[in-house]
Amino acid sequence: MNQSINLRAASKDDEPFLLQLRKLTMTEHLERVAVPVDDEAHYLRIRSNFEDAKIICEGNRSIGLIKLSRMPDEWHVHQIQIMPSHQGRGIGKAILTAVLKEAEHVGVPVTLSVLHGNPARRLYDQLGFQFVAELPKSTKLVWHPR
Repeated sequence: MNQSINLRAASKDDEPFLLQLRKLTMTEHLERVAVPVDDEAHYLRIRSNFEDAKIICEGNRSIGLIKLSRMPDEWHVHQIQIMPSHQGRGIGKAILTAVLKEAEHVGVPVTLSVLHGNPARRLYDQLGFQFVAELPKSTKLVWHPR
């Protein structure tokens, strides 16, 4: 991972940034599958599993989010979002690769869901996530340690 990229725990002070991030990165995908995109709906998602939220930073600048719950028998990525101005630079891939490397060391699978039509699916496929189930608005994927 780029040495200037780091993670820090999210705080309530990050909510305005997280709302902007969510609107910029998720609105078109949510609209495509008919999920509400008003501020209240965004805030509900932002606040869900907030204790597991880490802000992705480049130096001191907030550029993304990863929400990762670590249960004893499975880890679950609730969200990973990178500001559009920083997408395509391998940041999301580096963050997820680090998560998978750690999960492999611990010996736990990693799960996530991706909305239908979200181009992030290509990255998940590249990283070795496998199809589990087709849901009405998303696809559930899993990665297994070797």
